[in-house]
Amino acid sequence: MSFTLGIVAFFVGLLLVILIHELGHFTVARAFGFKVEEYFVGFGPKLWSTVRGEIEYGVKALPLGGYVKIAGMDPYHPVAAQDLPRAYGSKPRWQRALVIFAGPGIHFLIAAVLFGAFFYVSGDPSTATPVVTEVVPALNGHPSPASQAGLRVDDRIVRVGELATPNLEELSTYTTQHVGEPLEFTVIRNGQTMRLTITPERATGTTGQTIGRIGIFLEGQDPGPVSPVAALTRGTGEVGSSTLDSFRQIGKVFGPEGITRVTKLVFTDSQRREEDPASVVGIAQAVGHTGAMGGWATILYFLAFVTVFIGLVNLMPLPPFDGGHLAVLLIEKIRGKAIDQRRVIPVAVAVMGFFVLFVALAVIADLTKPVV
Repeated sequence: MSFTLGIVAFFVGLLLVILIHELGHFTVARAFGFKVEEYFVGFGPKLWSTVRGEIEYGVKALPLGGYVKIAGMDPYHPVAAQDLPRAYGSKPRWQRALVIFAGPGIHFLIAAVLFGAFFYVSGDPSTATPVVTEVVPALNGHPSPASQAGLRVDDRIVRVGELATPNLEELSTYTTQHVGEPLEFTVIRNGQTMRLTITPERATGTTGQTIGRIGIFLEGQDPGPVSPVAALTRGTGEVGSSTLDSFRQIGKVFGPEGITRVTKLVFTDSQRREEDPASVVGIAQAVGHTGAMGGWATILYFLAFVTVFIGLVNLMPLPPFDGGHLAVLLIEKIRGKAIDQRRVIPVAVAVMGFFVLFVALAVIADLTKPVV
């Protein structure tokens, strides 16, 4: 798969996730008898639409998301008298909550399927032999330990220190546990066994944790087969671990550290670091790089992780996100009376303004200082 095709596949997959997100809202709203007025893909000028029954379906110019319009959700758009019983505010609070949650909630089901598809196609990574795909010439401003030791592309790592037949995760854990210690790497190169002494260096991972690095990129080869049931089970478990990772990422990316780093990348000569925040453009660059190297199945993993991340962002208790609507419903439940939605609009505008600005800066950073 080429670099461009990998990016196209990723964005098509992301668009489908958005469609299914809105379909979640749409389906549950219809099931409870809400009046759904519009179901659109994209924002901005209308490109095409058709009316079926009482609902307008269509496509808009900017494929940056989508929306389902339910009567009564827009405080500035009056509801016709005959539609009041089916309006958003007229329905029980628990039904409104389910309609709102259905969008981001379905992300986790999609991710389980995508992760499961990855494991089914790629096999069991716990049985895959690590193979070097790239040797980084420099690390932390000096020649990398791997390049100094003479490690090469296509070397199969079959033993490290006392760890025999490691998989990718075991290898990463072992090198992290032995930072600063010379380790004997046993590799198979062109059918011959070689032993190289390499000392892992301390580095910072994508979630801020300390890891050991020697300056290589790896992929697992010859993984064991996985049945469909086992793949879906593994995929469901991966949703849990990726959810925890996404929680940490959200706090880091949108917190002071992430804002500072994105600002420095755009307005200073600061060089990009592996753990720096990336927009969808940066993720697409990484996906394209993966596709160019033939790792098309890994695109499923990228897409699944991004799907979980977007689902969690949508659940943030801030308007205009779905989590903001859920927070309003909770406050109404506690107060025992409805909140004037017109008072929520300024908060939603401020939040969206921040996110638009942040994403714009992140995109500029990704274009001027690419991820890969």
